[in-house]
Amino acid sequence: MIKGFILHGISDIPELHVFTFFLILLIYLLGLAGNSAIVLLVYLDVHLHTPMYFFLSNLSIIDMSSATTALHRILVAFVTQNNIVSLLACMTQLYIFCSLMSNEISILAVMSYDRYVAICRPLHYHTIMSRRLCGLMALVSWVFGFIEMIPTVFFVSQFTCYISKEIDHYFCDVLPIRDITCSDTSLLDLYILTVGNSNMIILLLLTITSYVFIIKCILTISSSAGRSKAFYTCSSHIMVVVMFYSSIFLQYIATVSGSNMGSNVFFSLFNTSVVPMLNPLIYSWKNKDVKSALRRKLNFCSIQK
Repeated sequence: MIKGFILHGISDIPELHVFTFFLILLIYLLGLAGNSAIVLLVYLDVHLHTPMYFFLSNLSIIDMSSATTALHRILVAFVTQNNIVSLLACMTQLYIFCSLMSNEISILAVMSYDRYVAICRPLHYHTIMSRRLCGLMALVSWVFGFIEMIPTVFFVSQFTCYISKEIDHYFCDVLPIRDITCSDTSLLDLYILTVGNSNMIILLLLTITSYVFIIKCILTISSSAGRSKAFYTCSSHIMVVVMFYSSIFLQYIATVSGSNMGSNVFFSLFNTSVVPMLNPLIYSWKNKDVKSALRRKLNFCSIQK
């Protein structure tokens, strides 16, 4: 029985500690600033009060929250040189982070459905994607994610035997904790296999199905300008989905293939810091509405001065 764990840092080379700390801090702050700007723009600009940007603001909130949950402890450890985390804090971090990842998968699936309605049924878009339905889908995505992870944290909290108190990871995640326990993990493994993986696969298939219909609809458009415009409206979301699932898939492959823990940590770090930083850049770079809203707010601020 142990009362806490020792988290291994991202770099065990003392000479690289300062460089690693400032690099992670810079990526985290850029992601925080970009996602905060997206949420603020969607809230302030009436032109962005549409279902697409409502879900985008939800995605930005999830990205900020997940990055903060995963990175805050290791950033504090770099400064204080204290990488010990209590059992309660570890379980709390595990629950919040895994719930946010589940929320992100759900929101990405909902966003793909929104793009399907916008492109394949444009005349009925505002009727189908009503404010009530959008709020309900967002609420279900959030609630479902936090409910889904309750059994996972319960099973992990029931572990009573550990071969080590050192977690070979920079935050408390399910697989690194499972690797150091000598308790029975059959219930946890069964739940992850039947519920966790199944839900992710179902939501991924829903996302893929939406884009299959979107592509079929785009190909029926006669003009090349119309096809380009239709594809442009969903290109940002496609890039975000591909990037998110690629990092999860590579992390899963690194785990099941028995690769060293460094590969798992690298892909996990990419998913928890780089992806949240890139998402707002992708949406602002590829989206004329966001850039126009940003210009309007900057012009308004300059006039006020």
